[in-house]
Amino acid sequence: MRRFGKGRSTGRSHGRPVVTAVTVLTAGALVFGASACGGRATTHHKPGTSHEQADGDTGRLLTADDGSGNRLREVDAEGAPAVTVAVRRDSEDGWNVRLTVRNFRFTPDSVGGAALPGRGHARLFLDGRPLARVYGSWYHLPASLVRGAGGGTGLTARLHADDHTAWAVHGAPVQATASLATSSAEPTATRPAPGGTRPGEARPDTDLEIVVSHGRVSPAPGRTEVEKGGTVRLRVRSDRADSLHVHGYDKEARLPAGRTVTLTFTADRSGLFEVETHESDLLLTQLVVR
Repeated sequence: MRRFGKGRSTGRSHGRPVVTAVTVLTAGALVFGASACGGRATTHHKPGTSHEQADGDTGRLLTADDGSGNRLREVDAEGAPAVTVAVRRDSEDGWNVRLTVRNFRFTPDSVGGAALPGRGHARLFLDGRPLARVYGSWYHLPASLVRGAGGGTGLTARLHADDHTAWAVHGAPVQATASLATSSAEPTATRPAPGGTRPGEARPDTDLEIVVSHGRVSPAPGRTEVEKGGTVRLRVRSDRADSLHVHGYDKEARLPAGRTVTLTFTADRSGLFEVETHESDLLLTQLVVR
């Protein structure tokens, strides 16, 4: 009986390593399985994004490209990224370029990664020729860069995803174009006239696109520099019926729900002027006219 008892005891001791080994193997499988993520590549998987996002399963990749070798990534028009571009002479050299985006965020830390919804960078083209890559709303365009590119007047800003594909709607790249307002690649030596505009040069226009949705303003309200005497075009869309008002200029316009309304006026008064909605009492932007 004692031998039998010892045999049982020995059998239990032999059984324990087997259970332990299974446990270790199971845990190992879980660890490696989690890191493998079902075989998906996670090179560009960033905190706060799902694996579907990291795989770049956004929109529809078209066979056509944007004319510079980057394939188009088609997305629905509703909620699609959008951009407007404004160009102003710099008092020292070249031009200051401002990009105003909607449904889009600049993500310089993710360039080269997967295409995530409404993220990426912009690229500048001069008369269709690649000029520069932009990772924010403002960019100083040196005259030397324009001269080196062969000169030109048509400056186009195009939105790209982190994987370098170009965002597109209805088969066309999401982009906007502005004129450098001169055939010369370099500013002339003529002394600027009062207000910053050179003699014979048209004052630059200011175009703003603003969307009001669920009580939020996009892009976030800020200050917009406007040259006195220039034309201001406010394109505003609200998801609810409201009215638009430019204080100081007493300019108003009705905002039917879901429709884009354009309010155009000449900025002939200097100062700081607020643009807001009346019914919802939301600040849309501030115009600094100088």
